[in-house]
This record gives sequence, C-alpha cells and structure tokens, in this order.
Amino acid sequence: MPMGKSHEILQFTNNFIQGRWFSLFASFLIMAGAGATYLFGTYSKEIKSSLGYDQTTLNLLGFFKDLGANVGVFSGLLAEITPTWFVLLVGASMNFTGYFMIWFSVVGKIQKPNVWLMCMYICLGANSQNFANTGALVTSVRNFPESRGNLIGLLKGFTGLSGAIMTQLYLAVYGNDATSLILLIAWLPAAISVIFVYTIREMRVVKQPNQLKVFYYCLAIAIVLALFLMVMTLVERTVRFTHAADVGTATMACALLFLPLLVFVREELGVFRRKNIIDPPRVSTTEHPPVPVVVVVENKDTNNLKCLSFNDIFLNKPERGEDYSILQALLSTDMLILFVATFCGLGTSLTAVDNLGQIGESLGYPTTTIKSFVSLLSIWNFFGRIFSGFVSEALLVKYKFPRTLMMTLVLLLSCIGLLLIAFPFNGSVYVASVIIGFSFGAQLPLLFSIISELFGLKYYSTLFNCGQLASPLGSYILNVKVTGPLYDREALKDLVKKGLTRSSVKELTCIGNQCYRQAFIILASVAFFGALASLILVARTRKFYKGDIYKKFREQAEATEAEMASTNNK
Repeated sequence: MPMGKSHEILQFTNNFIQGRWFSLFASFLIMAGAGATYLFGTYSKEIKSSLGYDQTTLNLLGFFKDLGANVGVFSGLLAEITPTWFVLLVGASMNFTGYFMIWFSVVGKIQKPNVWLMCMYICLGANSQNFANTGALVTSVRNFPESRGNLIGLLKGFTGLSGAIMTQLYLAVYGNDATSLILLIAWLPAAISVIFVYTIREMRVVKQPNQLKVFYYCLAIAIVLALFLMVMTLVERTVRFTHAADVGTATMACALLFLPLLVFVREELGVFRRKNIIDPPRVSTTEHPPVPVVVVVENKDTNNLKCLSFNDIFLNKPERGEDYSILQALLSTDMLILFVATFCGLGTSLTAVDNLGQIGESLGYPTTTIKSFVSLLSIWNFFGRIFSGFVSEALLVKYKFPRTLMMTLVLLLSCIGLLLIAFPFNGSVYVASVIIGFSFGAQLPLLFSIISELFGLKYYSTLFNCGQLASPLGSYILNVKVTGPLYDREALKDLVKKGLTRSSVKELTCIGNQCYRQAFIILASVAFFGALASLILVARTRKFYKGDIYKKFREQAEATEAEMASTNNK
C-alpha cells in the first residue's frame, strides 16, 4: 500500500475515533445497556420466591429501584465539576457492585440479607444508570444541540430496547435462567462503559448538512431492531427455541445494534473527502491534518454552584430558552408544574411496570406469556421514545406544535392502558403492555427536551436529573403505599376463603380480576390529573414555542464553522 494512502487511512481513522459520530455510537451502546431497571418484572419473581418476600416487600424493593434510577442529582452535580470519563467509571462501579450483590443473595452464595440491605443493593445498581445518562445523553445533546429531540428520542429509545436486548443475550449466554439475568445485568453495562470511557466527551459544534439524514438512517435501523425483537418475542412465546436458535437471535440483534457504526463511518468519510478536496494539506505529514470537528478539552467550571441573591432567583430570571441557574430553574413555576406532571405520569407508569409480572400471574397467564408482556412493554417503550423524540421535533419545527401539549396527550393515553388492567378481558394485558410501554417511553424524551428548551443547556447535567425526582416519589406513594397494600389485602381475602392464615404460606399471592382493580382505578385517576397539570404548562409556554427556539444554536454553529475555515486558510 502506498505511503500516502496508508497515511490517509490513519488520518481518517484518527479523525473518526475522535469525532462526534463515533462518540454518538458509543453513547448508543451505553444507553442500550442502561435500561436494566425495566427488567425488574422478569427477575422480581426470583427475588420474591428465593427470599420469601410478600408483595408489599417486593414493591418496596421496586420503589428503591425507582428511587435509584431517578435520583440522578449526584451524577449531575458530579458532571459539573469532573470530566465525563470519571462519571462513567463511577457509574460502572456502582452497577457492578449493586447487581452482583443481588445475584449473590438470590443464588444463596451469601446469607440472606436484611430487606434494607437488599434495598440498598438495588438502589445502588439502579442509580448507576443516571451516570450513564449523564455521561452519554447530556454530552450528546451538547454535541448536537439543534437535533436534541431526535437525539434524545434515539438515545432513550435504545434504553427502552435494552430490556429486550438483554433478554435475548441472557437466553443465548445462560439459557432460560432468570437468576443469571441478574448476573448479566451486573457485568455487561459496566463493561461497555469501561470500554468507551474515553470516547464520550464534549466537542465544538460544527454544522453538517447531512446531520438530519444520518439521524433518520439511525431511526430506520432502530425500528428494524425493535420489530425484529418484537417478532422474536412473540415467536418465542409459541415455539420452544433451541440454544443454537437463541444464539442466532442474539447475534442478529447485536449486528443490528452495531449497524449505525457503518452509517457514521460513511458520513464521516464523506466529510473527510470533501475537506481534503476543498482544503488539501499544504505542509508535511507531521502537522496535524484539518478535521471536520474540533475536539476541545472538557473544562469544568467549579463556580457553577455559586450563590445567587433572592432577586436573581425569584425576580430577575432569564427569558425562557436562556441559561437558567440551577436554583432559578428548580424554584420556577414551570419546573413545579413539570414536577406534578412527572409525579403523576411516571409514577403511575413505573407502578404498572413493576407490577406487570404479578398482574400476569394474578390473571392466570403462564410464565412464558408474562415474560412476553415484559418484552412487549420494553419494545413499545422504545417506540414511545422514538415517537416522542422524532415526531415532536418534526411537529415543533414545522408547525410550532409545543412539546408540552404532546406530553398532555401521552398522559391521557396512559389512562387507557391503566384502565385495561383495572377492568381486564381476554388479551387485555397484551394491549395494556403496549399502551403503557408506549406512553411510559414517550414521557422521558419529552421531559428531557422540555427542560433543555425552557432552562438552557449550561446546567443541563443537573437539571435533567432533578427533573426526574418526582418519579421515585410517585412510585413510592403509588406503588408501595397504594398498590402493594391493596394487592395484599385482596390476597389475604383469598386466604380467608381457603381457611388459611398468613403464617401458613411462604408467599402471599392473589389470583383473580379483583387483585389490581381498585389500585389501577386510582392510578388512572392520578394520570388524568397529571394531564390536566401538563395542560397548564401548555398555556404558559405557548408563546415561547411559537418562536424560533433553535436560532442561537444555528448562529453558534455557523460562527464556529467560519472560525475553523479562517484558521485552515491561514
């Protein structure tokens, strides 16, 4: 191979690995492993039976899972003062420690831990996904600010698919053993974060003409992956797969997951060739070649958390869309309304997700069918995230359709799914899994996008994590204090009818349509209240969304492009 050609290949490879597109690909993989909390419905039965928990105790574990998964303030604050690689490493350590100890407990390799200790394990493991979110999602949004809706939809979409992807991987690696799924959750996401720990970092934004087209290619690949996983999930429910078939299915899923890498290589290669044609190197090969994206060192401002006066916090707030301080955003009326809507929307959705396994059991579905419910929910969770990301972005840009109104519609849709569980009929849980999964998935990209649009990107690492704080609170009240006790009350009624007492059975189980009826009527009512709260935010932000919310980011990208062109011409 000629020396010039070899140098050109090395030059392109270096540019690609250090560029925005490879960083985004690494973010896809990290987010695809950051949804282990959605598999709780699959392995919770193993925890319940091996440790002898009743439903209220299991729901308490579910609450601490949701608490860890949604209280990401620490990861956000850490990201304000430390580089991204450190945030990812902390998350990887927490993930492995938390889930590995849960696996140790379930398989009996250690003495049965106290309930509070199991709560700490699952909270620690679940909290790790906030570090993945903060490291991958926040960095990617800052690297592609004009396409944040599409980008957040894709990234959170891969997180939504992670449950189905990990299900296929654990079937291929360990066989049909739900306890081994916990072990897979412990080591795989941690390994991905460690491998790409230095790849994900903030870079200067440069306008690229094909950027939107690249995202739509990724969308097409993600949809094909989701459809493949959905088909395989339905087939596995009716046909018993051999281990070789499981391996083949997992291999195909991984191939589709890696396909965006080829799209990014093609896009980066086109930019590289155009750059060399327009501005070929004029000096020796020892000089750094021109690159389409300039990587900058992450400089963390340690004064991010400076004190503000009362007037700054409450009276002299910036306009919507400008950079709010952390306190200005958290103490604003808009954030309060978002908090209420999130409490109602994500709180009810998380409760439904955590109880899905027991819902299927109470209605008499076999174990294989219950696993299908969980996988269907995970897949439609993906479609909800993709829909709310791409469709809300298109409607916003073309018709000035506010994302806040989209959130209202999503919460109304979730009411239907919750009522289908409250009043079940033959096959209704399949439909409910699809609706709840879709609406649950749609809420997160909308929440993250709305926060970035209303309060700016300067403190986005902290603010988007603070935006989720209502979710675990809603989960605790609605799951632990409402749904769990109501279920146990119905289960105790069944025991009385059979002439038994609580002490005579190890596991408290309820069978019948009445088990979750009252609880899910309450959940549907709460979700409807959240939709009404969201409608208030629609009225407050109507004028803001009628403007050009991306104008300043286009101007910044054009200024950077002009600066780079001027530098290269010198």
